[in-house]
Amino acid sequence: MNQAKMNSIPIALPPNSQWYESPLGILRPFRNFSSAMNALGEIEIHIEGRVGAQALTPALVDIEEIRAILGEAADLLFPTEKRSQRPVISYEISEGSVRHRFRTVMQTVIAFGAVIAQVGTEGHINFLHERTAAALESLQRVAREKDYVVTLLANQQSLRIDRTTHYERSEQVWVEAEFYLYGELTNAGGKNSPNIHLDTKEHGTLRIAVEKDYLRQGEKNLLYKKFGVRVAGRQNLQTFEMDPNSLRFIELLDQDGAYSQTYLDGLLHRAAPAWTDVADANAWLAELRGGAHA
Repeated sequence: MNQAKMNSIPIALPPNSQWYESPLGILRPFRNFSSAMNALGEIEIHIEGRVGAQALTPALVDIEEIRAILGEAADLLFPTEKRSQRPVISYEISEGSVRHRFRTVMQTVIAFGAVIAQVGTEGHINFLHERTAAALESLQRVAREKDYVVTLLANQQSLRIDRTTHYERSEQVWVEAEFYLYGELTNAGGKNSPNIHLDTKEHGTLRIAVEKDYLRQGEKNLLYKKFGVRVAGRQNLQTFEMDPNSLRFIELLDQDGAYSQTYLDGLLHRAAPAWTDVADANAWLAELRGGAHA
């Protein structure tokens, strides 16, 4: 029998079975019952529409579109993990009109099903992680520009995106803020958009816009040294997360893990003028947070 046909045959397994279906459709025994914790599930990005006079099919999908979908799927499923930290995501494209199917650990599929259900209930994406929200915005743009219907499916939940939906973040939830980031400087330069790359433990590698003059006049050997970097960027008022694509360099600081009361006092003194109009700082922060972090 043709192997491709064999892989498509559904196989019913008895309850509490100690066997599982591998990504290739081959039945293999679990080494022990704990292996069930690594069971796989599937999400699907189903796209319907037309290209000119033709109904959309996989044959009409350009490789660049597939590349974009692969990146968006990774950000939807694992927005906070680096490639080396997350489980494997396998991929398949199939007919009807175009079905992008991704298989990964079931726990992640269940969580993503809950996310799209909440997006459908709320009707917006302001509460999502930056990378997840950006991926949904990208799908929304595709649906609007090409008049496609994009449906996300996971764990019996679904979310429809089309030209009538508005899954974009509201600008009013983002404000300008300053951040202190710490890590190793791994790259610096750029002809048209000069920047530095800071490898951080919490956020991964961050790209920070910087003026050419600073790089020209600064120390010659900044690379592969650990620094603190003071940056400006956008912060979400609902989730308090930082927008990593908005970062602009302000100041480079020598990283010193030792506690310094003098340094802390200096920061407080520098910030004090900005709070002169606030009678009760704690009350102001509580009102800003809406009581969520009280």
